[in-house]
Amino acid sequence: MATGDAASSVDTHQFAEVNGVRLHYVAAGAGPLVVLLHGFPEFWFSWRHQIPALAAAGLRVLAPDLRGYNESAKPRSVRQYDIELLTADVVGLIRNAGETQAAVVGHDWGGAIAWHLAMRHSEVVRRLAVLNCPHPGVFLRKLWTPGQLIRSWYMFFFQLPWLPEWWIRRRNYAALEQLLTREPVRPGAFTAEDVAAYKHAVGQPGALMAMINYYRAMFRRSPWGMKRAVQPIDVPTLLIWGERDRHLGLPLLDGTDMWVRNLQVERLPDASHWVQNDAPDRVNELLVAFLSQANSRNE
Repeated sequence: MATGDAASSVDTHQFAEVNGVRLHYVAAGAGPLVVLLHGFPEFWFSWRHQIPALAAAGLRVLAPDLRGYNESAKPRSVRQYDIELLTADVVGLIRNAGETQAAVVGHDWGGAIAWHLAMRHSEVVRRLAVLNCPHPGVFLRKLWTPGQLIRSWYMFFFQLPWLPEWWIRRRNYAALEQLLTREPVRPGAFTAEDVAAYKHAVGQPGALMAMINYYRAMFRRSPWGMKRAVQPIDVPTLLIWGERDRHLGLPLLDGTDMWVRNLQVERLPDASHWVQNDAPDRVNELLVAFLSQANSRNE
């Protein structure tokens, strides 16, 4: 379900069989490849403001529905949402596009996948941009602080069976509507038409359980395994952070430069967790400037 300018900016809706799953994605533009990875509880439409801007800047844009979301395949098993599989999906999309390397942009859960991709498969990442998602090394250290534990309450709630799905689905997805209409800073960041599109995507059979399974799979990883996967990143990286994020506190920025050797941080004081919706023009400006730099990792 696509509406308005986002629909007109998309060249094609396509499907790709990668890593054992069928993924839906939208494509626009031509030039160096950029893959946009959305977060929870979104889908490709999360990037409706960025797709036309990046395509107009001479970039080839792919924005998938991550596995479990909207029109992409929805495996039922929790283990099918392990971060290693989610990352392999992106590698598969890049190769399916006929490329060996791409710039990767991620927000929220898409950011977590992007971080992991740069750590585990740096050879496929030309440039990395992350929006309101902390580096895993910082997050593992800061999650257990009192302030962040309170902010992250929903991650623990999502470990329960069936109750989170019921809570989100009740009263025609009232919790989702409140999330999109009350948290952003900019009035009208999500229009009534946008909210309807999100409800349509979440309402796809099996989608809601699949989306929550991302969090369940995360907690099934051993602490040792999670820490072992964290590595320094050499890829040129842009971290954009809406400072009025109710879920991820500003202390999660501290220490990122210890893990990312080539780091640019842009803090947006008048944006929330939904930063690309609160400040689309500024985010577009930052992304175009960063992603349009040298097309080679050897910069």
